[in-house]
Amino acid sequence: MILGNAFMMFLHTVQSRYDEIVIGMIEHLLLSFTSIFIALLISLPLGIIVSRKRKIADFVIGITAVFQTIPSLALFGFLIPIFGTGNVTAIIALTIYALLPILRNTYAGIVGVDEAVIEAGKGMGMTNQQILTKIELPLSLPFIMAGVRTATVLTVGVATLATFVGAGGLGELIYRGLASWNNQLVLAGAIPAALLAIFFDLI
Repeated sequence: MILGNAFMMFLHTVQSRYDEIVIGMIEHLLLSFTSIFIALLISLPLGIIVSRKRKIADFVIGITAVFQTIPSLALFGFLIPIFGTGNVTAIIALTIYALLPILRNTYAGIVGVDEAVIEAGKGMGMTNQQILTKIELPLSLPFIMAGVRTATVLTVGVATLATFVGAGGLGELIYRGLASWNNQLVLAGAIPAALLAIFFDLI
């Protein structure tokens, strides 16, 4: 009975806040997708570079790992005096969090390619560019995609905190629910965020 009443209250909240939920999801999608896209543009080339210059690999990956250890709210707070509030601050913070999984997996995937396969490519007269595009990247793709999946789920989750810098998203519903002790409103923001993470992961 109690669960039934709670479920009905949740449905009522979703119906009454439908427009806000849709807007929050769109904002959430834009923040997450933009951040992942920028992280890919940075991490993939950087992963290729450090796989060629392995002496600096630990240093570069270590820097991104340090950023990963900074608490989410603290990172948003550090960026506000520089970039102000809004989407720019949120996207920069989310991009920073997405860098490590993609970079680390790109590096691990490329350096893990069997040397015998690379030597065979060289023996066939392939250039370094051809070895990269036709051997190393295709063989390391499962590792790279695993990193992208990890980064995506992480980004969608952390994006709920973007509301604290005025960037909107589903976190705004969650925050309002927490502030008013409204569990149904919290769920109205949290459940769509979880579904988005699952949706991105499946893609």
